[in-house]
Amino acid sequence: MPSEKGGDRLKTPLLTDDGNTMSDAQQQPIPNTVADGYSRTDQRIPIATSTTPVAPPLDFDYNDGIADPEFDHHVNNDNDSYGATSSGTGSGSTAGGNDYQSRPLRAGETGVDRHLAHPDSPHMEQTHEGEHKFDHGDIASHLKITRSTKLFAFCAAINSCNLGYDIGVNTGAAPLVQDSLQLSDLQLEIFMGSLNLFAMLGALTSNWISDKLGRRWAFRVAAIGFIFGTVIQSGAGGYASLMFGRAFVGLGVGFGLAVDPVYISEISQAAHRGQLVTWSEIATNVGIVLGFLSGLVFSGVDDGVAWRLMFSMGAILPCFVIYFSTFVMPESPRWLVSKDREAEAQEVLKMVYPDGYDVGVIVHEIKEGIEKESIAEHAIGWDVILFPSPAFKRMLLVGVGTAIAQQVVGIDAIQYFLVFILDESGIKSRPAQTSILIVLGMIKLVVIVLAGHLFDRRGRRPLFFVSLLGMSVSLMLVSFAFVGNANSEGFAVFGLALYLAFFSVGMGPGAWLIPSEVFSTMIRAKAMSVATFMNRVTATIISSTFLSVANAMSYAGFFIMMSLVCLIVLVWMIVYLPETKGRPLEDMSRYFAEITGDRSLLDAEEMLYRNGNDDASSLERESRPAVESTARSPQRNLVPEKPPPEDAHIVGTMA
Repeated sequence: MPSEKGGDRLKTPLLTDDGNTMSDAQQQPIPNTVADGYSRTDQRIPIATSTTPVAPPLDFDYNDGIADPEFDHHVNNDNDSYGATSSGTGSGSTAGGNDYQSRPLRAGETGVDRHLAHPDSPHMEQTHEGEHKFDHGDIASHLKITRSTKLFAFCAAINSCNLGYDIGVNTGAAPLVQDSLQLSDLQLEIFMGSLNLFAMLGALTSNWISDKLGRRWAFRVAAIGFIFGTVIQSGAGGYASLMFGRAFVGLGVGFGLAVDPVYISEISQAAHRGQLVTWSEIATNVGIVLGFLSGLVFSGVDDGVAWRLMFSMGAILPCFVIYFSTFVMPESPRWLVSKDREAEAQEVLKMVYPDGYDVGVIVHEIKEGIEKESIAEHAIGWDVILFPSPAFKRMLLVGVGTAIAQQVVGIDAIQYFLVFILDESGIKSRPAQTSILIVLGMIKLVVIVLAGHLFDRRGRRPLFFVSLLGMSVSLMLVSFAFVGNANSEGFAVFGLALYLAFFSVGMGPGAWLIPSEVFSTMIRAKAMSVATFMNRVTATIISSTFLSVANAMSYAGFFIMMSLVCLIVLVWMIVYLPETKGRPLEDMSRYFAEITGDRSLLDAEEMLYRNGNDDASSLERESRPAVESTARSPQRNLVPEKPPPEDAHIVGTMA
């Protein structure tokens, strides 16, 4: 690398020597690079900052195809180094001296970067799918979450409180509703469990509203449905009107479940997207606590009136959602780009990213992602889901199976009928029941906040195993409260607290993380729809049969059965669940192809890439001007460009 005044060092893409952010003109993209995926001409390099003059080694891998020894020799000079090299040395050492031990190529090794894993023993590296090229690495520390982004994510997360509030308020109000309207156990079960059925219908129809009218209109429709249903439920004079209101509440919940994480992910910086999307799950648990608190607020009111007031309080939060979605929250930049409103999208992105950030490149990447999704949508039909090959079948088994497992362990049923469980254990006082519910809700909320950080530190499998084993032991403790005539309220409360805590450690947040990581890009949209549908169907069945099953086999028998179910799910996950922590998407496709001996998955992805990548690459070359300023990026020893062999397996990723 050419020597600069003051010593050889790399320039950081976003910061000048004095630490200030570069202007848009200084941040033009490097030619022949792909910012959000894996490219035949990938020329990205490690980055340094004004405070870290030596570029750190890359913290992610590229898949540039089957290794070409001649090409690898020219690029790496017989060393497994990567990054800027000192001109004239021919040593292949990196600017920071980060040399990898030289070794011969192994058969089938992938990539011009020889630190990629051998297929027989794939390692796992952090993936930065969907990120702008400056969103990760050492520079990520300089991309702080803007105040506007936090505000928008907070407003969107409020919508998730509606689902949580419904769970919390019905937990306390269910016995009051049953006594007031003289409902049978079967009618009450159907009332409680039907929310998931109606939510499925809401989620299925939300795509049309969200794509046609925009994300903000989807928020308003969800809030209006929730308000309308809440008012009807509050004034219900019989079972029919109660169920009619329940239908609208369920539709509103379904809309919210579908649009919340989508909107938050689309208005977030990619480097902080995972953290912000978890706000939706946290908000759901905040709503549960608020629902429990409503029971305490109206504990002194007559039972026949209290449940109506508790339901009516649920109309408050949706009013805030309508206000925020109208006057505070901007439209999603991704939706704006899809409607050819790129100027508006750039204005929104300027609020999301720091001042001076090149948001024009982000818009370009969003367009590429939309094009790739469109290609996959038209190229891949439902046959691959309904009649899968062995590799796809194993992928669906893991992704859909994990979503089903979340509800098989009984979380929705137990949460909805907590008051019945406490009552059966001997805790009859309504104020005491409400106080216990609040404590349980707070425990669940605190644990789920902590669990979000553990998944990235400890890995997926260990947390799932701890979660399921702990839940099994907890449910066995709960069963002791119903054995014989012993007065064992303590077992019930302690066991339920442990159960909710252990659920929040792994099965709660992880059940949606795994499907998003194991599904191939080409089937992700359809496969996630199947996973969500099966999750809600399972929740409906379990919630709608809880009282009948518990009364038929006793509460002790029911909790022993659920404890065994947790152990069965644990064994299933030990056998089938792969570790996905930091694993790139193309690595997962290779994993499922290897363990099933089915190459068709890789062939299908390669064909999909080839069908759509030529046009995207052409557009990229035309739209990305060459950089003239040497301050923009460090120089490297350049070799004649030579693409990897044509049979290379290269997977594009979505923006």
